[in-house]
Parts: sequence; C-alpha cells; structure tokens
Amino acid sequence: MTATDMTREEEVPPRASVLVESLRDIGYSLQTAVADVIDNSLTAGARKIELLAETHAEAPSIGILDDGAGMTRSELLEAMRPGSRSPLEDRSETDLGRFGLGLKTASFSQCRRLTVLTCRNGVVSAAIWDLDTVAARDKWIVELPATPDGIPWSDRLNAEGTLVVWEKLDRLVGPDGHGDRWDLVRQLDETARHLEFVFHRFLSGREDREGRVVISLNGREIEPFDPFHSHHPATQHHPEETFLLDGREIRIRPVTLPHHDKVSREDWKRYAGQEGYVKNQGFYLYRNRRLIVHGTWFRLARQAELTKLSRVLIDMPNSLDAEWKIDVKKAWAQPPAPVRKRLRRIVERIGVPSRRTYTARGARLTEDSRLPVWTRTQDKNRIAYGLNADHPLFSAFEARLDEETADAFRKLVGLVVSTLPVEALYADVSANSESVSPQELDSEDFVEITEATWRFLRQGGLSESDVESRMRSSDPFRMRWEEAANVIRSLET
Repeated sequence: MTATDMTREEEVPPRASVLVESLRDIGYSLQTAVADVIDNSLTAGARKIELLAETHAEAPSIGILDDGAGMTRSELLEAMRPGSRSPLEDRSETDLGRFGLGLKTASFSQCRRLTVLTCRNGVVSAAIWDLDTVAARDKWIVELPATPDGIPWSDRLNAEGTLVVWEKLDRLVGPDGHGDRWDLVRQLDETARHLEFVFHRFLSGREDREGRVVISLNGREIEPFDPFHSHHPATQHHPEETFLLDGREIRIRPVTLPHHDKVSREDWKRYAGQEGYVKNQGFYLYRNRRLIVHGTWFRLARQAELTKLSRVLIDMPNSLDAEWKIDVKKAWAQPPAPVRKRLRRIVERIGVPSRRTYTARGARLTEDSRLPVWTRTQDKNRIAYGLNADHPLFSAFEARLDEETADAFRKLVGLVVSTLPVEALYADVSANSESVSPQELDSEDFVEITEATWRFLRQGGLSESDVESRMRSSDPFRMRWEEAANVIRSLET
C-alpha cells in the first residue's frame, strides 16, 4: 500500500463565531467603510446616494440608500455571502468591487447588525447578518425577514434601489449604545469630507455622459473636492503620458498647484488638507475614477518642501488590480515594477515646476530683478546670500559718507549679512511657508524710499517707462505696487 492510498481528505470549515470576529479587524475606519459600501451603489448604477444617520436615538443607526438597479432575492443572498466573488474574475469596466468582501467586512467593522433591503422591479427582498446570532449558534446564519417592517428608513426605498443599515454600532458608540454621540457626529462629518475627496470625479459629473452622482448626508448635499485645483487659472497642467501594461492603459497627468500668493487664504488652506501641502504631495492613484491612495511618492522620492505643490494623477483600470496589489479596503496599492520605472522618470522631472513656482519670488529677487536688494551666489555646493552693494539707494547713501564713515557702514552691512538666520528661516519655511513674510516698511518710509529710488534712476538717464518697469519687478515695490504707483504718478506730475 502506497502513501497515496493511505491519504484521507476531510473538510475543515472555519468556525463562524471566530472568523466573523476576525473579519471585523481588517482595518477600516468609518470613512473607508462607508466609501466601500458606496462603491457597490456606484457599480449598481446609482445616481443618488443618501448617507442617513440617527445619532440621537437610544440605539443609533446609520443607513446608506441608493437608487441603483437593486437585487433579486438570489442576488441578495449571494451578496451577503462572505467572499461572494473571486478577485480573479473578469469584471465590467465600471465595477468598483474586487474581493466580494467589501459589503460584509466594511459593515462588520462598524456594527454587529447588518441589514440589506433591496428592490428590483418592485419586488422587495431583505437579509440580515446579526453577529450576536452567529456567535451564539456558531453558524453562518442569515436572517430573512418576511417584511421590511421595523427596518429603519425602509419607507424611503423606491421601486429600484438598495438600503444598507448598520445597527448595534458597538465600534462607534460602544456596546451599550451610550457612548460619545458627539464623537459619532464628528466622525460622520469627517466621513462626508472623505467622500467629497474619494468620489470627487463622480460628484463633479464632468467625465460622465449620464450626469453627475449626488451624495448627501442627512439631506445635505456634499460638494466635490478636486485635489488638483484643476480649474484655477494658476494651476499648471503638464503633458499627459500614457503607459501600456499588458495591453491595458495607465494614464499619468502631472499638475503643479498655484503658489499661495495666487489663491485666496481660504483656498490655500482648503487645498493643503489636514496634513498640509508637504504630506499631500505625490501620486494620486484612481481606479475607475475612484481615489485609492494619495499623497505618496511610492518611495521613489522624498516629500520635500520645494516639491510640495506637485501632484500627479494616475488612472488605472480595475483589470490591473492584482498587478497593483489593491487591498480589500481599497486604500492601499503598490505599483508593479514596469510602472515604477516609468514613475521614477516622471518623478525626476515633475518637481521642477513645483520648485520653480514655489521659489519664483526668490528667483525674481535674485536673478530677474533689475533692482535686487539681495544677491545670491553659488560656488559648487555652497549658496550664499548678500546685500547688493550696487543697489542705487546703497550707492547713493554711501556716496554721501566720508571715507571713515563709509568703511564703518560697509562693516555694519557685513555684520547683517553674516548673521542671516539661515537655520531659523529654513525651519519656519519648512513648517509653514505661507506664514513667513518680510517685515513691512511703514507707509512714510515706503514713500520716501519710492521717491528716492525714482529720482536716482531718473537722474541716471532712464526714461519714466524704464524706471517704472525696473521698480515694478523689484521689492519692496512689487508687493505694494498700487501704493508705489501713486507715489510715482505724483512725482511725474
């Protein structure tokens, strides 16, 4: 008798009470869990999705209602099955699912009772997962209520659509339901902001012939948040690249956001995000227009202050899920090796526009300006800043001094330059660049400096238009040009 003849087989199914508790801890937050359920609504063709929340009742609950295609009873039962579809199956181009786990794992991560009420062609079907029942009986038991009576928001379901209800929110308000209700409200507000971000391309409707998707929270419609500030005139859109991986198209679109002096204070703060521009720079990966990951260079570059305005949109189809290693939560990905090579080349050049935009003001001061107060010199790897001794006001002032006083003046200027607080400036700019600004001259001093500069340049033989051109490109006049122009007009008159 051979070893093969002695081999026996025995099925070892997972214990329902144990596995179902493990499925709760994949790592969802309320935001990612709601987004995962909304993926199913969008796949079903929904155009209106309502996030419903009852936070003041004795037993809080959350609902997600859509006007999608709905399901038959058999389709509903299959949708309630953990692992209802293989990730290896071919899917339609608009399918936002992958593992057949999202509805269950996302829901279980937030609640102990999941109810799905659905309607197809006027026929209503309902199914319930209650984890307390599963734990007590240690079986994969789905309850099938005969009527929708008692299901929250069931009266709002139309002839086509699906309602997902979460009850027993032990992860959100505690097992007894008497936890911090204000924290639940806070998390719901954060969820709304998350949906504005993740589904902004659906909410805007600009890429869909059938129109935009409307998502609301308790009747309040949420607005799309485009992290690329695409329609601002100062946003720089760089050439799009197309990359084929196994015959499937990946599109890459680099963007440079506007410098902070080109946008309002409100927009600058909004587009920075909660973690700021430095943390939010990098690649933004979309799968079927749905945002998967953002604010990462995939370890191809460091997140630096001077590239903080760089953001790169990557569009991939769902047929490349396995190659990108999209996870169950659809919140993590890793580019395949051929794509990494292409992204590495893109990284090497996309930082240039951001650095140019971010340092444009400094470049004008030290290179393009014809009246620079400061100079910038570079010797190999060392960069030094100094005061421009040829500036007309410096030259005019020094010419009025005797030799001994002029020598003392030059030493004083040398002291100022040698003690430039480089480390402190770097720390401040890195932490919050838009809050760093030079100390302004008071109005009286500004007028005197404007007058003196204008007279000196005119005495040097320059025309009025040439003087105005030089002063307009130089600080302190550039930043206060309207005020300077008024002074110049009075002098010309």
